[in-house]
Amino acid sequence: MSHNTIREDKTCLNCNHVVAQRFCPNCGQENIDTRKTFYQLFVHFFEDLTHYENSFWKTIRNLIFKPASLTKEYLSGKRMSYLAPIRLYIFISFVTFFVISIIPENENDDVVKVKESTVYEDELDSLNTKKDSIVTTNFIKGLEKKGIIDKEDVDSLQKEMEISRKKNRNKERIVNIGYASIEEMDSIQKFAKEDEKLSDFYYWLNKKFILAQKGKTQKEVREKFTESFFKNIPKGLFIYMPLFAFVLWLFQDKKRWYYFDHGIFTLHYFSFLLLATLIIELYTFFFGLAGENVILQSIVGILDFIIIVYMLYYFFPAHHRFYGQSRMVTILKGTIIFFINMIILGFILTALAAYSFINIH
Repeated sequence: MSHNTIREDKTCLNCNHVVAQRFCPNCGQENIDTRKTFYQLFVHFFEDLTHYENSFWKTIRNLIFKPASLTKEYLSGKRMSYLAPIRLYIFISFVTFFVISIIPENENDDVVKVKESTVYEDELDSLNTKKDSIVTTNFIKGLEKKGIIDKEDVDSLQKEMEISRKKNRNKERIVNIGYASIEEMDSIQKFAKEDEKLSDFYYWLNKKFILAQKGKTQKEVREKFTESFFKNIPKGLFIYMPLFAFVLWLFQDKKRWYYFDHGIFTLHYFSFLLLATLIIELYTFFFGLAGENVILQSIVGILDFIIIVYMLYYFFPAHHRFYGQSRMVTILKGTIIFFINMIILGFILTALAAYSFINIH
């Protein structure tokens, strides 16, 4: 409860409604002076922080150790003691992806040097391949001038060389779509038969893949793709969560459960998954600061195993407690729902990977 003095004016500053006591009966705003001293501001901040921490840690505790309890409490109307599902998901999602983005990879200098030297070797091999092609072309022309081979043999050998060069160029790419350049695709679109031409979408997609890799080494492509992919994961989850709730809706009683109920269950479940991911990232990072230690690496491996198994197990008790079905029905339905969602998730991740790749810069 705030200890600020109530305004003498009984008109609400927010909605102009008459305020008989401390809070406006129309909009709920407290009828106190908006201008505060530094002391009042500090007290107000402390009160909000204390209230937030109490509800926050209570929410987190129940989220981790009491699967589906938050969902049941929220739908039963007990909402003031916990963070709202959407607010909880947004907060955990933001913290998780922010921490992942700022935590550096634990790589020693030797590994970095090996990677860099590999890139230089790849570039040198590519340059040597081009030189070899020029030498081979000159060699073939020399054989033709001496009369050792005729014109048909020259054409045949040059075609084989061109095919070989294309294969070498394609090997240098992370994603090989079968075309050496945009010019080659344009040539096909212009001169090939109608049934051999690419569709507009396939042409656009291939062009994007070529442009994404143009002028970049394999290392640069991998790094930029990884960065782009992780940036787009929140978008993928935003698309996936309503589909996850829809699959739950398909397997439950339509008269008893609304889609909204499944949506709240999904928000809490995905909040738990993100929180577990955050915990894994944090302890892996802090243990990694100690360097290569067999004992610490063993501890990390054990913790990884425990948390991942718990993440897989968590859905079943949550499903059982929330929907109130027998354990056998829960296992049967939960397994089917799990595999359906794995298929959906596979499609979404594939599309997300393609989207991330064509949008790297």
